[in-house]
Amino acid sequence: MKFLITTIISTALYLTSFATAQYPDKIFFNGKEYALLSNPLEAFFEKNPERRPEGGVISSALWRGYVATFEVRDNQLFVKDIQIIYINTTDKNNHDDEWKSVMEEVFPEQKDVKVDWLTGLLVLPHGKIVNYVHMGYGSTYEKYFLLEIDKGDYIKSKQFDYEEYEKFKDKQFEEYKKTEEYKETKAKLKKEGNSDEYIDNFLRSFVTDYTSKILPD
Repeated sequence: MKFLITTIISTALYLTSFATAQYPDKIFFNGKEYALLSNPLEAFFEKNPERRPEGGVISSALWRGYVATFEVRDNQLFVKDIQIIYINTTDKNNHDDEWKSVMEEVFPEQKDVKVDWLTGLLVLPHGKIVNYVHMGYGSTYEKYFLLEIDKGDYIKSKQFDYEEYEKFKDKQFEEYKKTEEYKETKAKLKKEGNSDEYIDNFLRSFVTDYTSKILPD
């Protein structure tokens, strides 16, 4: 859990430095496709850097170099596909970027890849954009699904409109402040020269990224 928290916080800090909205990963849930406001494969690649796909175009809108698609099926979370953008150099008449699947390269000879390294919350925005922010995953949406995952198993979900979601994050943060993880994370960020106000604002904003359960009743 500590490894996952460190990975997610590092990723969140990295995303805030981008002045460009990111290509999100995707997920199929209840038969529909949604965007994801997190990147579940990053924790896997942190532990297995040699498996990270290579050769894809990396840009300010795609800092990680790939887009992964996930699927909740049979109450489990699976990797459905991983794609990279590559430049077609064989067709002189086509200079457009193209998408290419690298699923077989990352997970060779594996039919069903369960995301068993992930314990945490997945945020699925949907509906209209209420407030567009040209940075990372900072935009606000009309509605949200929140999925609770435990070692790749789907536990439960909640649905919110954007006002309910902001209230939920306030409650989630108040519960999180009671944990040892909060104290350890805050102490670490404080050593880096951040103020108490900045740290709490940051942790509250990303509370669904580094808490592993839906805490408030």
